[in-house]
Amino acid sequence: MIDIVSGVLDVASATPSRTALIAPGGAPVSYGTLRERVLTIAHALASGAQGEEGFGALFAVRPGPDAVAMALGAVAAGGTLVLADPGLAPEVFAGRMALTRPRWVLSESLLYLLSGPLKGPARRRGLVLPNLRDPFPHARHLYTGRWLPGVPAGAQRLEGLPAVQAVPLVHDHPAVVAFTSGTTEQPKGVVHTRRSLSEGLRLFTEAVSLGPEDIVHTDQFILGLPALIAGATWSMRGRGDYAQELAAREATHAFSVPVKLHELLSRTPSLPDTLRCLLLGAAPAPPAVLRRALAAAPSARVLSVYAMTEALPIAIATAEDKLAVTEGDLLGAPLPGVGVRVAGDGELFVSGPHLAHGYLGHDPLAELPTGDLVRLDDQGRLVLLGRKKDMILRDGVNIYPGLYEPAIAALPGVSEAAIVGLADQETGDEEVVLALTTTAGYDERALRGALPGLVDAAALPDRIVTLPDLPRKGRSDKLDRAAIRTRVAR
Repeated sequence: MIDIVSGVLDVASATPSRTALIAPGGAPVSYGTLRERVLTIAHALASGAQGEEGFGALFAVRPGPDAVAMALGAVAAGGTLVLADPGLAPEVFAGRMALTRPRWVLSESLLYLLSGPLKGPARRRGLVLPNLRDPFPHARHLYTGRWLPGVPAGAQRLEGLPAVQAVPLVHDHPAVVAFTSGTTEQPKGVVHTRRSLSEGLRLFTEAVSLGPEDIVHTDQFILGLPALIAGATWSMRGRGDYAQELAAREATHAFSVPVKLHELLSRTPSLPDTLRCLLLGAAPAPPAVLRRALAAAPSARVLSVYAMTEALPIAIATAEDKLAVTEGDLLGAPLPGVGVRVAGDGELFVSGPHLAHGYLGHDPLAELPTGDLVRLDDQGRLVLLGRKKDMILRDGVNIYPGLYEPAIAALPGVSEAAIVGLADQETGDEEVVLALTTTAGYDERALRGALPGLVDAAALPDRIVTLPDLPRKGRSDKLDRAAIRTRVAR
């Protein structure tokens, strides 16, 4: 097994002059420079932790070379990265920190400024950041960037650390805590070990076929780290036009959330010829987006990744295969080594060496109940029928929206489709509403005529509502079905 830290350092030792990273602004960073920074940070954190293995390190650094070095350095030192999400309510953030009790805070000087002295102006502009200073009276701070007001007294600056060339590398231990949901009383922290993360990266490396000559354009660690382990170049997204960045950096691989790619291709209908692989993930990819992606990058493999925070990744499907399946959303065959089990009610359970250790404060996971309802087709591929919690009940019939939404979204003039249920408080039965976003050429009469051929009679919608957009939520821009229900309610 290739380790998440030593895999990168081994490549760096063998090819120190090769470009490891291209910063968001375009500046290259060599593998040799990255290795030196990782080892220097690991030494500083291990010394500050006084030999404590598994110490918590709150991680609040925007994507960039320093973020990569600090993350790898913390894990190399035996630390557990606690990922800090912007926009958290103070009580939720406090609840998460009470569980993890970080010994280190890894951040950048600008965030201290915006969460401290400029907290008021930042909030008025819609920027809500966690307090990185006051809740941690006993933690030590390591920051990147020039000193700014708000940086705690005694904080160490990354650029001022003495360089070291070697440190002892701690192996398998809790490496990351990523919170997926939860309240103040019961935060839900997913704990990954170095082993589970390394196994997930291995699956990505094998599925995407990465090599030293590749340039991978993404701001996602889960794809950027496999690039580094393969000796490739990780190109980090900047603030400029996405398509222009791909062309300027001659990217061979890229990652995008489907809704973001849809917005991009609305402005720029073609992607550079250097692109050989375009990965879509974090949310389902509607047929319209898949077709646009295939047209924009005819020489590239367009792949849709099915993964969860607890299991990265689970399955991968090509755009062509997904478009060929009209009943449900094709997820693909389980990747090698990934165990799947479909329960009696259709819920998918996942296991394997890439599975997270478990949830913070709970027993280890043997398998993961995904909450997704699936079927296995005659080729052994997973086909998503919908989320267990999104099932609609009408007239005693269970309706699974995911079974029909892709086919409806593939109709002419339809961009996206979502089926939601509105419960009758007296009967418990649900009204079935089809919410759509449309493009030029949409014809509701033609749509109504096509629905009986796509949707079972028991699942035909009671109403069709056209919306300017379908609400989304979270970092992955997944459909916010609760907000959709609010919009379409009578």
